[in-house]
Amino acid sequence: MRIGWAFTGAGHLLNESVQVFQQLAKDNEVTVFLSSASEEVLKMYGLYENVKHLTGGGYREFATDSNQRFSFPITGRFSLGKYDLLIVSPATANTVSKIVYGISDTLVTNAVAQAGKGRVPTIIVPVDITPGDIDTVLPSKLELSKCEKCDPCTAALTCPNDAIIPYKEISLLKCLGCGLCKDSCPHDAISVGKVIQMHMRDIDIENTNKLREIEGINVIEHPSKIIPFIEENLN
Repeated sequence: MRIGWAFTGAGHLLNESVQVFQQLAKDNEVTVFLSSASEEVLKMYGLYENVKHLTGGGYREFATDSNQRFSFPITGRFSLGKYDLLIVSPATANTVSKIVYGISDTLVTNAVAQAGKGRVPTIIVPVDITPGDIDTVLPSKLELSKCEKCDPCTAALTCPNDAIIPYKEISLLKCLGCGLCKDSCPHDAISVGKVIQMHMRDIDIENTNKLREIEGINVIEHPSKIIPFIEENLN
């Protein structure tokens, strides 16, 4: 199959999405579509290279907001029906709301719009799908309650991208998610993969429900259900 896989700026369900992407990329031609936010977030979680190294060649491109500029020419393939499927996983509330209201001003939302015009089936895994609170995983974080303000800060010295502001925080836009800081800190003041609770807003749940009503879009609750859905409905 020819598949387009779009990542957005969600950290929730990101690792699970990358794992499914890797499975599909082994036996299919998969083009990656990254929003600007997803480029940053994949790096924060140390998953950027996991995705990029599986791309290269025709219909295995690594398309981003930056290299597709403002007209997103690569998404025209969807309107021409050159793909069998588009997957957006994970999808932020922002992306979902834009799709629901017909806004296509990013590479990802434009791909969804063009897929609809080309009658290419689309699978979307929204992060805001269940009312209430959910557990989600954070990227690297400096735990100030454990920081002993060592001078010099060994974690900061170890970081290859100068992402650590000693005794204050980790600059996530510089963080590559490599985990070297955590390994070097003698006081275990760096957490990686800390689980917190996140509240789902009613408006975001409402938009997810509206998403289900759009022709050609299939809303799935978890990335683990993507391959079974494909095998049951699209093969």
